[in-house]
Amino acid sequence: MPTPSQRLTTLLTTLHAHWARHPRWGLAAKGALAASLAWVVGALAPAPFSEQPYYAPLGAIIATSSTAVRSVRDSVQATGAVLAGAVLARGVDLALGSSTLSVALVVGTALLCSGWRVFGEMGTWVVTSALFVLILGGAEQLEYITVFAGLIVVGAAIGTGVNLLFPPLPLTPSEDALDRLRTVLVDQVELLADRLERVGPLAADEWQQRRRDVAPTIDRSHDAVSRAHEAMRVNRRGHRYGGWAAAQARRAEALWTAADVVDDVVRLLAEWERADRQDVALGPDMRPVLATTLRAYAEALRTRPDDDHDGDAADRAAGAVAALAGAVRAARQPSGDDLFVAGALVVTLRRGVVALGERA
Repeated sequence: MPTPSQRLTTLLTTLHAHWARHPRWGLAAKGALAASLAWVVGALAPAPFSEQPYYAPLGAIIATSSTAVRSVRDSVQATGAVLAGAVLARGVDLALGSSTLSVALVVGTALLCSGWRVFGEMGTWVVTSALFVLILGGAEQLEYITVFAGLIVVGAAIGTGVNLLFPPLPLTPSEDALDRLRTVLVDQVELLADRLERVGPLAADEWQQRRRDVAPTIDRSHDAVSRAHEAMRVNRRGHRYGGWAAAQARRAEALWTAADVVDDVVRLLAEWERADRQDVALGPDMRPVLATTLRAYAEALRTRPDDDHDGDAADRAAGAVAALAGAVRAARQPSGDDLFVAGALVVTLRRGVVALGERA
């Protein structure tokens, strides 16, 4: 029977793991804190700022919605977008006044401006700011622009400060994304091996679709690792997790190479090992050898770098690739065929095995 202290420790460990795997909880807490502080500052500011303090939390939310480095960039881009929209609305109002035509002109021009690369993902604030100034500014547009833009800047500064004090470090979510990629790749390779052993030539349309199905998982892993790498910069906790981040980067490169390898193997087989081709890449004699090689490669993929048997799995995969190369050479001699596609499969799988050996 666990003691109360042991139960408390288990509970805290579980909560910490849940918190680390779901960064939205931390994002929500930081956003709420930054927005509250920005509201207080806006309410305590002198008039006319204190009359519309709700714009300050908007700036705070912009700054706390990403990594510490990105929050600074987002704040600068959002401020520029707000000012651009305000100037645009002011200019149109002076020329045309408030009318249906002026709204249409402001929105159309703002939408064009929102696509400028200088504003990045904050480009939508050009349209928001322009509409706010044009419709809500009334007769005191200059004052409204000052209040609106000023509170956005103050709120963004507060949000950036909160983000720098409590910087996100999403190494666990990126690790989970790599785990999902590994699982998808292993399933793909094992299914391909099973298909070659039991049925023979591939159905091209089926496997082309499977290639496309893997792409979103690869993209999500790229995005997750990129965010984790970005979060390590300007992060006061970064030095404590530098080893983990470096190992994760090596693992990511190995898995992305594996994704390229699997994609190339499927593409070659779907194109050259089809039932409707006379000159297939492998034929019934070499298909079982490739299937065995693919199973060994899948096992090496499945094994994590910190597993004690990781080296054994990689060695078995390398041996299987060597056996496949030997089978290709043996088939080439009596037939006189070049077997270029079979050789390409050997080279591709060898590249994948080498990459797995470099992830430790």
